[in-house]
Amino acid sequence: MTSNLRITFILSSILLFSNCNVFAQKKNNYAAQIDSLISVSNPIFNGVVLIAKNGKTVYNKVYGFTNFETRKYLKTDSQFEIMSNTRQITAVLILKEVEQGQIDLQAPIKKYLPQMNQTWAESVTVHQLLNHTHGIIDLTKPLLFKPGSDFKYGDLGYSLLGKIIESVTKKSYYEVANTFFKQLKMKNTLCFSAAPIKNLVSGYVNNNNAFKLVSRSMITIESTSSNGIVSTAGDLAIWNENLHKGKLLKPESYLLLFKYNITAQNSFFGTEKIGYGYGFRIVDKEPIKYIGHTGLGDGFSSINLYFPDSDVSLIILENQMNQNRDLFYANEVKIKNILLKSNLLNKK
Repeated sequence: MTSNLRITFILSSILLFSNCNVFAQKKNNYAAQIDSLISVSNPIFNGVVLIAKNGKTVYNKVYGFTNFETRKYLKTDSQFEIMSNTRQITAVLILKEVEQGQIDLQAPIKKYLPQMNQTWAESVTVHQLLNHTHGIIDLTKPLLFKPGSDFKYGDLGYSLLGKIIESVTKKSYYEVANTFFKQLKMKNTLCFSAAPIKNLVSGYVNNNNAFKLVSRSMITIESTSSNGIVSTAGDLAIWNENLHKGKLLKPESYLLLFKYNITAQNSFFGTEKIGYGYGFRIVDKEPIKYIGHTGLGDGFSSINLYFPDSDVSLIILENQMNQNRDLFYANEVKIKNILLKSNLLNKK
């Protein structure tokens, strides 16, 4: 090899190696990309982002205010209403009673709620409440469809699941859930109540980055098991670590959360229909598989995702929701996409 060729070869190798390093750095630099996004995003980001891998927090940033009037800054232990992310908690509480022989998933709900006099209470099953295939749209109206034949997302099914938990435990949902959180050392997680909650932030509706306070909660005593849990990003990471490491349910019960016979579309998860299990949406047809749920209401937005192949959790809580439906979870989708392109989701 002549000296000129040798020099050309060496320079080409250095350039190739340098380009590979730049590419790798970009993929690994998810933290800087998320930092940049939440500092200049439009619509404005106002909340907490936490990423954990193998049970350890690898990214945890807080950006914005607990209250736009007082301009008090958010903290890592700020408490948010997690809305529909409550449902995976309720689903786990149901499965714990299944393990104790207290609940049969295929039994009609009339068995546990004998006070219900609707004829459909004898045909709708606990399983169908869990995966939104029950067809109940109003306690005073006929079913929307034959139980098990279709999917209709809503609050009512999980509200009834809370009543079933109360029926078999002889305790209030509030007592059952809060006791469970104490056992898990989720110190900042509890059921919503009218009494002041120490670090609960205010919720807002965002209209072109003008924020209107939500002064009245949609959460009621009846809906608590559907949308009424208050938590922090750190506590939800504890929840994920316990749930997905087999500390809450037996293996066969845990798998029931993600077994599905119905699919449904949700804009956060994309344009295609995906599986719906028990309080979880299941993305299992993509190169990177993950499970999780969203929550929206009272001026709050939440997502809780888990990537099983890499043991990574992504938790995002905001005390705002956009008035424009097309902008629901706008920043959450962008953060998820940054993570999907990063090396953090390599095999654990």
